[in-house]
Amino acid sequence: MSKKFIIETSARHVHVTQEHLEILFGKGATLTKKKDLSQPGQYACEERVTIVGSKKELPNVSILGPVRPSTQVELSATDARSIGIAAPVRESGDIAQSGACKIVGPCGEVEINEGVIVAKRHIHLTPEDAEELGVSDKEVVWVLCETDGRKAILGDVVCRVSEKFARAMHIDTDESNAIGAGRSLEGEIVKINL
Repeated sequence: MSKKFIIETSARHVHVTQEHLEILFGKGATLTKKKDLSQPGQYACEERVTIVGSKKELPNVSILGPVRPSTQVELSATDARSIGIAAPVRESGDIAQSGACKIVGPCGEVEINEGVIVAKRHIHLTPEDAEELGVSDKEVVWVLCETDGRKAILGDVVCRVSEKFARAMHIDTDESNAIGAGRSLEGEIVKINL
């Protein structure tokens, strides 16, 4: 069995609570699935919002479903800087004292005091995948990306292990552009002695 995994580019997106969804899209609003994502049960939605920072705004940002316990905005560092948001690099869900913004929908707007992050690069793995690759949950590894003309080794990659996951690494658009990632890129964990 191959020890490689797909590397997917995760573009800017928003996760919302049911309460915020109804403020943005109206009472009783539900998310409309547009397409399934690689992680089981996760999907891109038809609903779009505008993210407003202190300098400018990003329109047409996709919401990912299903609804979450906390609203979270994931941007690239370039996106965040360009609209005037100080967004730290964090794992999904780690939003304490992170960036603030306004989220605008067709029916209303929501101000969040924290919740804007630059997602830390990570690999989703099942327990079986983790055992095969010789890693554990929360372990930080290096990943070799063999792109044409822009080969790179990415550090600070967090392994996230759960029965609910499917084997895939996620990087943001800044990282994807830096290494010239295409749709069929695969990665492999490598050992580096520093």
